[in-house]
Amino acid sequence: MSRAPDTWILAADCPSRLGTVDAVTRYLFEQGCYVTEHHSFDDRLSSRFFIRVEFRQPQGFDEQGFRAGLAERVDGFDMNFELTPPQYRPKVVIMVSKADHCLNDLLYRQRIGQLPMDVMAVVSNHPDLEPLAQWHGIAYHHFPLDPADKPGQERRVLEVIEQTGAELVILARYMQVLSPEMCRRLDGWAINIHHSLLPGFKGAKPYHQAYNKGVKLVGATAHYINNDLDEGPIITQGVEVVDHTHYAEDLVAKGRDIECLTLARAVGYHIERRVFLNANRTVVL
Repeated sequence: MSRAPDTWILAADCPSRLGTVDAVTRYLFEQGCYVTEHHSFDDRLSSRFFIRVEFRQPQGFDEQGFRAGLAERVDGFDMNFELTPPQYRPKVVIMVSKADHCLNDLLYRQRIGQLPMDVMAVVSNHPDLEPLAQWHGIAYHHFPLDPADKPGQERRVLEVIEQTGAELVILARYMQVLSPEMCRRLDGWAINIHHSLLPGFKGAKPYHQAYNKGVKLVGATAHYINNDLDEGPIITQGVEVVDHTHYAEDLVAKGRDIECLTLARAVGYHIERRVFLNANRTVVL
């Protein structure tokens, strides 16, 4: 479900306690806020509660007063909450290597308004995709990777992220393993995409490996990065059935499509504050 352009988003989580739903929804009612969408989930295993509400503001809405009043209302619930205004557009940096399909798809969805975000820069360890970024009027930073000085290259990437004020980093087929320090800096606000062939195939030409084994499912996984290679908290996955009529090049083409759609869906969920981290898992409301 896409977000209405005139709604605020309230996203919150707290330990599981009696009265959490009432505390949030009653406050919204008392403030004259009209709820247009509401989802909540209580995780009985981690004893943690998650809630996301979209609402329309009344006339004379005072954001600071609303925040202060809500903080007072939920003080006894140890609740973390985030309030996102209408027309919110996060600043984004996209990291790429040579493959262009995910970058092209993200920039197209930004251009038509499907993904309400502002891509401030594209960073790459190769020069190949600079014309694509320039066509969209976006700064392109080419930082070649020197195996003898990987920390130096990553410092330059972080400088771009900091200078642009990016709130989200997207690894759109960035084919380099990030250092533990880089992963720590981006933990929880950088999204990666990779294939998720069943069974898994690692290394060069995974789709060709899959073809040689006669796989019957191909897919993609979008997840937040952490220091475990391709094993961060999963946001969303996509999968399609294939059969003996699909040659290696068909699997590659189908994989590109699934990667684009899965990554775009994950980015959209993140922008709309639908994703909550719950230990090493996610809750997506």
